[in-house]
Amino acid sequence: MLPTGSKDNQLRESNSQKVHPQPMEDSVHQNPEALETLISKIFQNISSLKSAYIQLQAAHTPYDPDKIQAADKLVISELKNLSELKHYYRENNPRPLSVSPQDSRLAAEIQEQQSLLKTYEVMVKKFQSEIHNKDSELHQLQQQIEEANQKRSKLEKNLKLRGLSSSTTKGSEEENGFFHVDLTPELFTSAVEAAYKAIHDFSKPLINMMKAAGWDLDAAAGSIEPSVVYARRAHKKYAFESHICQKMFSGFQQENFAINVNDITVSKESFFHQFLALREMDPLDVVGQNPDSLFGRFCRSKYLAVVHPKMEASFFGNLDQRNYVMGGGHPRTAFYQVFLKLAKSIWLLHRLAYSFDANVKVFQVKRGSEFTEVYMESVVKNLILDEGSQKPKVGLMVMPGFWVGGTVIQSRVYLTGMKVAE
Repeated sequence: MLPTGSKDNQLRESNSQKVHPQPMEDSVHQNPEALETLISKIFQNISSLKSAYIQLQAAHTPYDPDKIQAADKLVISELKNLSELKHYYRENNPRPLSVSPQDSRLAAEIQEQQSLLKTYEVMVKKFQSEIHNKDSELHQLQQQIEEANQKRSKLEKNLKLRGLSSSTTKGSEEENGFFHVDLTPELFTSAVEAAYKAIHDFSKPLINMMKAAGWDLDAAAGSIEPSVVYARRAHKKYAFESHICQKMFSGFQQENFAINVNDITVSKESFFHQFLALREMDPLDVVGQNPDSLFGRFCRSKYLAVVHPKMEASFFGNLDQRNYVMGGGHPRTAFYQVFLKLAKSIWLLHRLAYSFDANVKVFQVKRGSEFTEVYMESVVKNLILDEGSQKPKVGLMVMPGFWVGGTVIQSRVYLTGMKVAE
């Protein structure tokens, strides 16, 4: 038993400070004041525990992970303090041989508090489990939001490519990966340059494959336009470029580009959105996502027009690729991918042409027309013009010309019967 005269017979008042065992001679059984202090400490500790539990509940509505974690630490701290009080009491107050009614009541109260502690421990574990479940749900929702945003982006691109999307502002265009572009004659001129380059680039592998297949290129060029007098044999490549151009631009003056559509009215703004969307995309990805889109149907029809069946059979030994295209497919062969780049450039030019308030007009130059620098540009630059000779005549139109408002974009022509400087 502990004597009543000990200097350390009082418990410290702070909830957060641990309670250390006292010497045996300071037993609370011999000091009513110490016992009263201990009981007060227990009640105060339980009140703090209840307060911490209420904070833990409040942190769930609304759900706040930081507040939940702080309240959880506070509950654990109060439980530790209460456990230290229990151990302190048991270590320094062994069960007496005869228990007074007052001691029995105290023991019952302590047992009741111990039962409450077990209840709180169970509830704390339950809250921790709920916190873990909420974190998992939050992570799943974040993944679903990310997947939904990706699907929305793909749908918007497909709608723009079909010309069915609603009008968007400059800010939304930038949000979808489009940068603000001014609709000007200069923009159309650059698109014309890109289309002409694409025609030139596609003619190279076409001519090379004809050579490899044993074609007579002179005869092939003559069949395209028989009356042209070429200054050099190498200039016969312009006959093939002219053939490609005529086939690709057929139907350009029509808003639907000669593609059958079901009475879909496309606004000028939508034409421009289609231009912006396709400009940044790989044409193979576009036809892969939607093989039967307007662009996909355009590519199929133009491929069948540009590449003759006899030509294709001599290239590949069969018509498998042609049959695949006719069946609605888009082969992933190297030759078809080069053609898709050409088709994309012409399609972009058409989309852009119908984006202007006043439609862009296309004009062609007939064979035998007199050359004029106002509307024409010679694809061969080092020509020799004799004084007093007749004006040069057009042998081939390699690229049509355009009117954009008051701006003229010259057509590109090959002049027949001309001499070139060495």
